[in-house]
Amino acid sequence: MEVLQEEIYDHTSDSAQESFRNQQYQRSSMQRSVIVDRLRREGCRITKQRKIILDIILQEECTCCKEIYFLASKKDPNIGMATIYRMINLLEEIGALKRKSAYRLCDEQTGVPICCVQLDDQTNIRLDNEKLCKIIEKGMESCGYLQSRRVSKVLVESGN
Repeated sequence: MEVLQEEIYDHTSDSAQESFRNQQYQRSSMQRSVIVDRLRREGCRITKQRKIILDIILQEECTCCKEIYFLASKKDPNIGMATIYRMINLLEEIGALKRKSAYRLCDEQTGVPICCVQLDDQTNIRLDNEKLCKIIEKGMESCGYLQSRRVSKVLVESGN
């Protein structure tokens, strides 16, 4: 899994959500400083545009360079597509970013988010939130994790 931090199913309180957002902010701030340090060690200048692009990558879930460009150009209209591509390649080179192999999709008829799971044979399986949570709940139940509790939220993230 790639750098995904997607809330898929939620029945939790506002305080739990606020706590999650604070943890997410702290994690992205820490990731940012580690990445900036790596870039400096590689001899890269840390420009305003690079900081903008890095912040967008850490804070948003973009599935392509065009989405990053769209968000970055709102903050700095002088950022070009070439700058985005160079920064993405640089982040890949230092091991801070991997290209995603799974995307967040929406059902065309309902607009409900769908999780697309890609298997090692490149087969894609599309699951809506309810199906994904049921699958996870069954697996956790069979392993003894739930003990008469229910899944309230599924968060997908990965570390490098």
